[in-house]
Amino acid sequence: MLPDPTLLRACLAQARQPLPQGWLRLRLGALELGWIAPARAEAFLRTWPDLHAMPGALAWLAEAAEASTRSARIQAVAEQLAAAGLISGWRNEAYACEAPGADPLQVQGAELFRLERAAFRFFGLMSRAVHINARWPDGRMLCGRRALAKATNPGALDNLAAGGLPAGEGLLDCARRELWEEAGVPPALTRNLRPCGALRSTRVEPEGLHDEILHVFELQLPAGFSPRNQDGEVSEFLALDAAELQARLAAGEFSPDAASVIAYGLLRPAGS
Repeated sequence: MLPDPTLLRACLAQARQPLPQGWLRLRLGALELGWIAPARAEAFLRTWPDLHAMPGALAWLAEAAEASTRSARIQAVAEQLAAAGLISGWRNEAYACEAPGADPLQVQGAELFRLERAAFRFFGLMSRAVHINARWPDGRMLCGRRALAKATNPGALDNLAAGGLPAGEGLLDCARRELWEEAGVPPALTRNLRPCGALRSTRVEPEGLHDEILHVFELQLPAGFSPRNQDGEVSEFLALDAAELQARLAAGEFSPDAASVIAYGLLRPAGS
């Protein structure tokens, strides 16, 4: 038995929310990279003198620079914005901004620059993350509850493990690391970790635009395995059968991305 497909399709549809009218495109030369709220344009132009206002866009004319030079420049801008109180939750971890491609669900673009992950929403840039749907052999799904100290969706239910993809790390390595840090899953139990596709999640948050490719993995764990959080980011774990999972999805207890990843995994044809 699976949760109601209508509910699952509604959870999946919530992953792609429309962008509000009037937002400005952030460009690197002719490349369209992000979206910036109009109210923040003045702060960007004041802090970033080599940014140019154009109709419907803010353009950074640094396409000829080396990626390392661009990284240093945009990181300095982000640090000034953070010092002004406009960017919070600094993590001292960089994400990679990619060159836009025809299908970012299938192919990662060339790295254009690296930037503190806390700044990605403020700049409206696309990032990537891994999410793992994990089950016991009896079919119950293992889910974690986000710690109340988490900057986003505190206290919400989540996949067993999930996390943003740092610059320079492979997707599978990231998934295995997150499984250990968040649920104490040792490498020996991740041999059957299976990539199962990706979806794109977009929505406006107080920090700016959340635009993320969610790479979905599936993992079956032995019946006797009990998750144990290692990094303080998960407050408890639940094993949910189909009825319990449906009730909690319907009640909105999951983070938006976790709900969409669960729906994506359950709606996929068996064996695909």
